[in-house]
Amino acid sequence: MTEPLDLARLQRRLARFAAARNWQPYHTPKNLAAALSVEASELVEIFQWLTPEESARVMEDPGRAHRVRDEVADVLAYLLQFCEVLGIDPLTALDDKIDRNERRFPLPGPGDGTPGDGTPGDGA
Repeated sequence: MTEPLDLARLQRRLARFAAARNWQPYHTPKNLAAALSVEASELVEIFQWLTPEESARVMEDPGRAHRVRDEVADVLAYLLQFCEVLGIDPLTALDDKIDRNERRFPLPGPGDGTPGDGTPGDGA
């Protein structure tokens, strides 16, 4: 039986893969950030000329779906390696960021003038 998938296990597997090929000298934060950017751009390229409707259906085409999954995997692999090199726990970083965003962008409350708050001029 295989071990369940989790980020820490995948990070260890990626580290072993790179170490077995002596790639660690090239896995600097700068190089990994650049590789992450390139792979994210390759994901964008799949959607570049699609209409919004076509992009919503991209996973219905087996060829495109395969490309999307591969590029998502590449983006995630480089992000996990980047985090490993810098000692960042990606789940903690994301949790902290969501906390900051919740404070930065609080839920609209009564009387704040947002549409639907029930005050005059609320747009409802």
